Order: sequence, then C-alpha cells, then structure tokens
Amino acid sequence: MNDLAIDVRGLTKKFGERVVVDHVDLQVRAGSICGFLGPNGSGKTTTIRMLCGLLMPDEGEGTCLGLDIRKDAAQIKRQAGYMTQKFGWYEDLSIRENLDFIARLFEVPQREQAVDNALKELGLIERQKQLAGTLSGGWKQRLALAGCLIHDPKLLLLDEPTAGVDPKARREFWDHIQRLAHDKGITVLVSTHYMDEAQRCDELVYIAYGRVLARGNEQEVLKQAGVENGNLEDAFIALIGQAQDNFA
Repeated sequence: MNDLAIDVRGLTKKFGERVVVDHVDLQVRAGSICGFLGPNGSGKTTTIRMLCGLLMPDEGEGTCLGLDIRKDAAQIKRQAGYMTQKFGWYEDLSIRENLDFIARLFEVPQREQAVDNALKELGLIERQKQLAGTLSGGWKQRLALAGCLIHDPKLLLLDEPTAGVDPKARREFWDHIQRLAHDKGITVLVSTHYMDEAQRCDELVYIAYGRVLARGNEQEVLKQAGVENGNLEDAFIALIGQAQDNFA
C-alpha cells in the first residue's frame, strides 16, 4: 500500500541459537506515530535496527519508505533518523560542532543554514557553544533529536528516547514529535515504557518474546488483551502474562 511508510513481513533475527525477533509483521502509516511497546529484551531495538539498515534480517522481507530493507539499506539510512537509547554524540564537542559534524556526514546542502535551522527548531541557539558532555538529560535529548532531523528525514526511529528524562522535558519532547508527524508528515516509530506517551500515539504495537501480541489503537489493544474496561497498563500486564504462558 502506498500510504505505508513501513511494511515488513516475517522479520526474523537470531543471535546464535536465540531467536530475538520471531517473524514480526509491522505496518506503519505514513505521517503517523506508532508506539512500539514491550518489556526489556522483547526485540524492539533489534527490530528498529533492521528497519533502518543497521542489521540484516535472517528472514523476512518488506520496505521502509518504499525501499527494500535488504537491497536498499544504504538509501534507507539517508532518509531515516535513528535516535538510540544511549546518548551517542561527541561529549567533547559543542552542540553546534556536533550538528555540523552530522550534517557533513549526510552531505547536507547549505550546511551552515541547516545547522542554524536545527538549533532554532529545538531551542538550542543560546546553548550552541556548550559542550555536549555538560548537558542535562533533557538538553542531550534535544541535541540528539536535532541530529536526527538535520538531513530532513521522512522517517524517525526513536528507541526509548525519553528514558531517564524529567516529566517536563518528556512532555516538550512529545509536543515536538506530534508537530513533526501531524504538521510535517514525518512518520515516527517510537519505543517507550511510559503509558502516558503510549496514549499520545496514533497506533500501538506490543511485542514480547520477539513476537507481536497486539496492535491497533488504544481501544483495540484493550480488547485484544481482554481488558476492555481497564487501561493500557492493565492490557500490557495481561498480554505479558499470555506471552509467558505461550512462549516462555
């Protein structure tokens, strides 16, 4: 379907004898925010790395942004922004120097202007000369997102981007993510453990033991978990219990 930014089927990855991602099907509509949820070790990070071309799946096929995840990994990388769980920028460089370095890697045209725009959009202008290593968690998060956006990606893959960040910074981050998706049409796949963040997503996918257990909007996930009168936390407790019975 032309309106799917992500459309993969049977995605599987093994490390030795351990199956980390087990025949996952995942479809995400263009311009939407998809919450990717599940316990630690469920396969979320591995799935995200396969989608952005950092890992080659052992089985499965499909596309990201209309590009084949096997044949076109290099092209996908140039059109996607990937934000990892751990802050990965150079701590001994300033905010501006980090962004300029990323812009050079992506060969961004009019690089200086692109850096200025990124600083402005994420509210980093006044801190642009500050060393990245001296930033608080919330400001590091802003820098990381600015780096993901410097090359104007069509897809953002965010791996627990707000872990360890205070509630105010989390709210501001999500306000920005929603503007990117709903105003600029950027597709967002974001993993999170926070239920208030899950409620801000357009759709949800819950994964455990490498397998997708539920998908859909909030009400659909509640129904699939058998807790129609509960909340998302109740649903995920029910789903993990079902997974333990079936897969553990």
